[in-house]
Amino acid sequence: MEVKQIHSMTQVDADAWNNLAGTAYPFMRHEFLLALEQSGSVCEHSGWAGAHLLVIEQKQLLAILPMYVKQHSWGEYVFDQSWAQAYQQQGLDYYPKWLSAIPFTPCQGPRLVVQVGIDTLDVMRLLLDFIQQQAKQQDISSWHCLFLEFLQVEQLRTLGLSVREGIQFQWFNQGYTDFNDFLSTMNASKRKMLKRERRRVEEQGVKLVRITGLDVSEQQWQIFFQFYALTYLKRNSQPYLNLAFFKQIAATMGEQLLLILALKDEQPIAAALSFVGDDTLYGRYWGCYEDYHSLHFESCYYQGIDYCIERGLKRFDSGAQGEHKIARGFEPVTTYSAHWLKDERYEKAIQKFLDSEQKEMLNYKQVAKTYLPFK
Repeated sequence: MEVKQIHSMTQVDADAWNNLAGTAYPFMRHEFLLALEQSGSVCEHSGWAGAHLLVIEQKQLLAILPMYVKQHSWGEYVFDQSWAQAYQQQGLDYYPKWLSAIPFTPCQGPRLVVQVGIDTLDVMRLLLDFIQQQAKQQDISSWHCLFLEFLQVEQLRTLGLSVREGIQFQWFNQGYTDFNDFLSTMNASKRKMLKRERRRVEEQGVKLVRITGLDVSEQQWQIFFQFYALTYLKRNSQPYLNLAFFKQIAATMGEQLLLILALKDEQPIAAALSFVGDDTLYGRYWGCYEDYHSLHFESCYYQGIDYCIERGLKRFDSGAQGEHKIARGFEPVTTYSAHWLKDERYEKAIQKFLDSEQKEMLNYKQVAKTYLPFK
């Protein structure tokens, strides 16, 4: 087996990549990563230069690992800016660093995908050797692998990487027959709250429409993007993604997109876009022209829960942050990232920090569970 590094998704055969990646986790699809690149959302200018790793044997693609050269820490959702500051205070460069993650996508899933029958740990060891050697030659400070699955993080831990834990809130389908069946598992006060929130949306004359990505019109994509961009502009920042990205994934993987459009007097007032995996719904982007009572909860959470129940999906991953999700039945789950730093002095210091942070995360998760609304 040999490792090959490429700098564009156009340098790897799409079918060969997708035969490994599959569609269960839509963000690893060649189409998704290519759209990020070809739209200009991910490029050297934006601080995300492609540096993907392929493992090849006798011209056959055996394993894939998306990777980027990062010149900053924006769009990652695992915050290491304080690590960069510590480097800077000592006159050292934290950037560039290597990052294995899905850009702007804090959704846990596979990062390294290996052909069935090949030992994943052996491949990880091969890739880590390559990463460490090339980091010294290319003056890269570190490698970070974000939001990866538990099994893979444990394998990287055995290879000496430091592991960082975080908390997100996700909804799990316990075989509910409909939304009311889900509500029946809640205590009375929270059950009334959710019913009241859904009722208030109706009382404001707002109607919700679900549209699969294949059926979203050109005009609807334009409207959705305006909503999405407004979410950032209201915080005086620029959106990570552009309209070209959304139009490209609509054309190439539209069957895995779900648009929730909110209408008042038949005019769009808000929208939420999700991705559909084999057993998971991934809530990703939201925006609105103006605030309507409870519309965010209806568009981003309750419509998604309805969809999961109707389609028999097991999980609803609604993205990072949001303690308000707890009262609405989203449970705290642990997320993982793995980190290797070339400078052993900083590696030891950061490991000490992570040990302390892990205790805080465990305590936070336990406290969060006490606020769950279930009987």
